[in-house]
Amino acid sequence: MEEIKLIVDSSSNLKSDSKSNLTVVPLTINLGNQTFLDNDQMDYSAFLDKIYENKEKSGTSCPNLQEWLDALAGSKKAIILTITSGLSGTYSSAKQAVEIYQEENPDSEVLVLDSKSAGPELKLLVDKLIELVQNTSFNSIGESIKTYQASTHLLFSLESLHNLAVNGRISSAAARIAGMLHIRMIGEASAEGTLEPLGKARGSKKTVLELFKNMEKQNYSGGKVYIDHVDNLKDAESLKEKISEKYPEAQIEIGICHGLCSFYAEKGGLMVGFEN
Repeated sequence: MEEIKLIVDSSSNLKSDSKSNLTVVPLTINLGNQTFLDNDQMDYSAFLDKIYENKEKSGTSCPNLQEWLDALAGSKKAIILTITSGLSGTYSSAKQAVEIYQEENPDSEVLVLDSKSAGPELKLLVDKLIELVQNTSFNSIGESIKTYQASTHLLFSLESLHNLAVNGRISSAAARIAGMLHIRMIGEASAEGTLEPLGKARGSKKTVLELFKNMEKQNYSGGKVYIDHVDNLKDAESLKEKISEKYPEAQIEIGICHGLCSFYAEKGGLMVGFEN
């Protein structure tokens, strides 16, 4: 079996793993005049505090070309999986880097995949890619992962709207009122790779119930689930219990959001990746 390097960006909430030949390439987060690299050394707790100290416009940057080239170095075959192109230029920058790499390494083969998602749905896709590279020819992996991708989904809930307000997406007053009333926004990753609102829920119990209801609306029937949270283990465990009550055989793992996903989901946020 030929060695195939797997490369994913840090929106996946994963860390590099030599056993799986997996490399994670970091995105960059800019809070006012402070810059944070979303890598394995990031202190997520301290970063969250910085988010709420910041009152200036903030944003994120995709990996630069050299970071992709460093990740590709030495590989004859590689697969790159990125955050949705609907939210970030990461997919585009990866494609540009691959063109440069293949000019210098004309015998190399590199497949670049747009996840159309973020966070825990990428974890599902990485799991599938690890399986495919061991059992499928390189030329067949692209179609196989697209077929699998049609059965995976992402839901999320947002407790804090601070960043949306700071960056002018909603009014500061609306963000404050939502916080005072404990209103949480619930949304999904669309088939086109954009994040779309589905509704609102008030309080933890209703949020967990709405997330579970929406999972079933999207044909969930006991498949693998990844729940990533931002300082909200309680609700993550409540959702896991809710799923397990009806689907006791379901494989469910709870993880934490890394820097990029913490920036967007904020404290109290949940991201749920699941397969049907």
